[in-house]
Amino acid sequence: MRIRATVVASLGALALTALVVPAAQAAGHSEVRAAASQAAAQASKAASAKATTFSANGAADDQQGDTAISNVVVNGGKDVVLGTTNKATITVTFTATDNSGIDTSTGYAVLYHGADIDSSDLGLVPTQAVDDPANCTTTGATTATCKMTYTIDPRADLFNFAAGSWKTWAIVAGNDGDSSEKGNAKTFSLKRYSKLTTNAAPEPVKKGKTITVTGSLTRANWDTSKYMGYTKQPVKLQFKKKGASTYSTVKTLTSSSTGGLKTTVTAATDGYWRYSFAGTSTTPAVNSTSDFVDVQ
Repeated sequence: MRIRATVVASLGALALTALVVPAAQAAGHSEVRAAASQAAAQASKAASAKATTFSANGAADDQQGDTAISNVVVNGGKDVVLGTTNKATITVTFTATDNSGIDTSTGYAVLYHGADIDSSDLGLVPTQAVDDPANCTTTGATTATCKMTYTIDPRADLFNFAAGSWKTWAIVAGNDGDSSEKGNAKTFSLKRYSKLTTNAAPEPVKKGKTITVTGSLTRANWDTSKYMGYTKQPVKLQFKKKGASTYSTVKTLTSSSTGGLKTTVTAATDGYWRYSFAGTSTTPAVNSTSDFVDVQ
């Protein structure tokens, strides 16, 4: 059985160490929640004597006083897309405000998959140790901007079931002990990288003859670290006449049980053929490289 290392924190560790689990087993909510709980404890310790202890309340928001978290941005506002081998480094930034200013030692964020932290089945914690806060920079008397970095290795950290919608848990405290804890400060998408090919033949072809256009739609399989056919998906066959600037859709196909695509068209004029996939909640959109056909 292949062994994977998850990127969630072990309950008994203050630093982020890898927790090894069988390939068939996702990291449970206890490990994900442990990272949030440790960050909450750290924030409570750093806050003033007026602070109320944080509890990592999962989906519930816990705001004490006027501290607020806003402008949360994950990966620059773009979907997080990973293939089978290359690691990705993403950032989370947020704005923290409090009328007394922000305690910059208390900011922290955890990324998780699930309805809330208590029922999460996989999570991501920052590259720094749990007892190291976010990189929070004071930007005014009442505001600070916080940033955290996460490195994701699809071979070690991801499973197919986790593709789709993820959430961001965040916490911060003010200098006066006020606090803000948000169970879902931001939702973002984590997707399986997709590939699409097109081959139009024969080349060249006589006008009025048949052109056969084949292709394949595949996507990353995080369970096997290989690419597999994306089956039963609508894919558009598109054509751009030589000298034109835009493609038009000729027909829509459904990918086969192996992700294969095949159809025929009548040769009319020189131009470029391609397949186009609109994407799903778990897989990004992709256009194939075009294939030019000379019609004689």
